[in-house]
Amino acid sequence: MAGADSAQDTTGASRSVEVELKFDADDETPLPDWSALPGVTSVGPPEVRELDARYLDTAELAMAAAGYALRRRSGGPDAGWHIKGPRVEGGRVELGWPLGEDAVEGVPDAVRAAVATVGVAEGALQPIARIRNTRTAYALRSDEGLVAEFVDDRVTATDMRTGVVRTWREWEIELAPDAPVAPGPFFAAVEAAVLAAGGRAAASDSKLARALGY
Repeated sequence: MAGADSAQDTTGASRSVEVELKFDADDETPLPDWSALPGVTSVGPPEVRELDARYLDTAELAMAAAGYALRRRSGGPDAGWHIKGPRVEGGRVELGWPLGEDAVEGVPDAVRAAVATVGVAEGALQPIARIRNTRTAYALRSDEGLVAEFVDDRVTATDMRTGVVRTWREWEIELAPDAPVAPGPFFAAVEAAVLAAGGRAAASDSKLARALGY
């Protein structure tokens, strides 16, 4: 998902700060009613995206231990290489680079350089998980523009260390850059709408952790 506070850093990577909430839902749980959300006056039509992400880390999961995740994802508007950082004050910084024409396992030079700043040697990286996701996205808009994006994810994740496959349904909602709402009241209203629809707090704060059984 495109993050709030988008920018570009000196390495050529796009930089965004994700401010989002995650929830779990059963297969047949109906979508929430967004009509009571502050600032939201309309909901866009569903947009289906087929996403395929491959995550890399060391055998000891050194990046994960430091709070980082490295992935190569195809499909959707933000396809590319991404490094997600630790969560700070409700947000998580994400750096992104275009896919280019590299092989799936071939990490581009700029991404390798960014990984090195975390203290991980690029040569130590190996595939640890593959996450395929049928995502249905909805734009939540005000009269002035985009407020947030809500996505309904049907996830199939493979732990590439063990071969274990896990499936689940997950909802995410993320504030847009310069969203004309206060995050606190907005997310409180989101949580109320989700619980009313039959959703619940997410079992894990990241798809990767869940794919690996955490």
